[in-house]
Amino acid sequence: MSYLHGIYVKENPTSVLSPVNTDSAIIFVVGTAPINLTANPSSAVNKPILISNFAEAQEKLGYSDNFKDYTICQLVDAAFRVYNVGPIVAVNVLDPEEHKIVSTPQLKDVTNGQVFLQEEGILLDTIVVKNSTGETTYEKGKDYTSEFDKDGFVIIKRVATGSIPANATQLSIGYNKLDPSSVTESDIIGGYSGGKYTGLENITQVYPQLGIVPGIIVIPGWSHKPTVGIAMTAKTENINGAFKCVAIKDVDCSPSGADLYTEVANWKNSNSYTDKHDIVVWPKVQIGDKKYYFSAVLAALIAYTDAQNDNVPFVSPSNKSLRISGTILEDGTEVYLDQIQANTLNAQGIITAINLSGWKVWGNNTGAYPSTTDVKDRFISVRRMFDWWGNSFIQTYFQQVDNPMNTRLIEALVDSENIRANGYKAKQQIADARIEFNLDENPQTDLLNGVIRFKQYLTPYPPAEAIVNVLEFDPNALTASLPGGEE
Repeated sequence: MSYLHGIYVKENPTSVLSPVNTDSAIIFVVGTAPINLTANPSSAVNKPILISNFAEAQEKLGYSDNFKDYTICQLVDAAFRVYNVGPIVAVNVLDPEEHKIVSTPQLKDVTNGQVFLQEEGILLDTIVVKNSTGETTYEKGKDYTSEFDKDGFVIIKRVATGSIPANATQLSIGYNKLDPSSVTESDIIGGYSGGKYTGLENITQVYPQLGIVPGIIVIPGWSHKPTVGIAMTAKTENINGAFKCVAIKDVDCSPSGADLYTEVANWKNSNSYTDKHDIVVWPKVQIGDKKYYFSAVLAALIAYTDAQNDNVPFVSPSNKSLRISGTILEDGTEVYLDQIQANTLNAQGIITAINLSGWKVWGNNTGAYPSTTDVKDRFISVRRMFDWWGNSFIQTYFQQVDNPMNTRLIEALVDSENIRANGYKAKQQIADARIEFNLDENPQTDLLNGVIRFKQYLTPYPPAEAIVNVLEFDPNALTASLPGGEE
């Protein structure tokens, strides 16, 4: 030890830890995308891709208004062009090696040295151009170029210095194209095999690869299929062994499902869309000529609502402006529910939309209601607050795992968490939250095994779902208002 003479200052690490800020509504979407429009289609298959804006979506996944074939595009459009909110994490399962159609070479007309292929899904690197008899194969780059136009169709252009004759009127064109119709529910659900994750199973790769925690699972175009819906619910808990989120699930609004509002509750219960992490929606929605599954638009609205409230999910999406032009059934038939009909759905744990001076989301209950009336499992905003709070706790204090189990660790965690809670309480984002360490709740056997337990009380505000004003006629006021009545 050196000889000390003078005055010195030393610093210890701050015992109160700064929390990790987490985005509360990261949307995790699984489906199909027009990846033929990307530079390398095979690189966009069965892996989580982080997308922050519409331009990135076009670059990494491709984009098309054909929402039926390319289901991820519903969410891309709703998030980035309707509500302008992000990021999202997308998993495309449409594999150009597996889900493809090999077209028979056909003669195509040449107009001003160009051939137009008005089909979606064409894979540029599979195009084969030959002369009209099929005897001569031309070389890309040397004899012709190929590119996509703004609508996702292919334009083949003759190169003036190439081998294609200037007076050619027809060329034989062959190619492969994507086949979204061959994607199955098993592809969407996915799994893990041979070190590879596919479909929905990729949710376990989001945090390890991207360092973010999904807040909402949405699979538009597929979540109304019970096998997919049940798989979604299974993935809302214990993500990476720790994290939780919610799943927004559509009800089948076709004639074989529930095309009347009176049939929705039975469909929901029969297909077990009844978990506390389920947000069940009916029917579909439209914006102009575009038709969306409700889950895609609601997910974007929830993310937008959170963003307007400091990324804290304490505000319910119910009665928030829904930027749509109508609600529809699967076949496009318009649906208009009044408040009484919408309340009937709400009473069965189903979210819908009503037109009250503009379209609004209507409903606060998770799929668990009415079987479950526990406030933390019934209300969407309360359920999401519990999930988000727990996810944030894990991320904030993970650094303390494996540190010595001493008084400093316990006091630092308790102080940090209570200071954090007080911040949210001061903003009236929660009614209260506090954490305690009680020795009598920590058996010696647990402590000897390195297990330490805290108890935290968390009280988010439930939504003011019903505001009741009782009106009563006061006859005394009438008497008092007449001449001589004041006497």
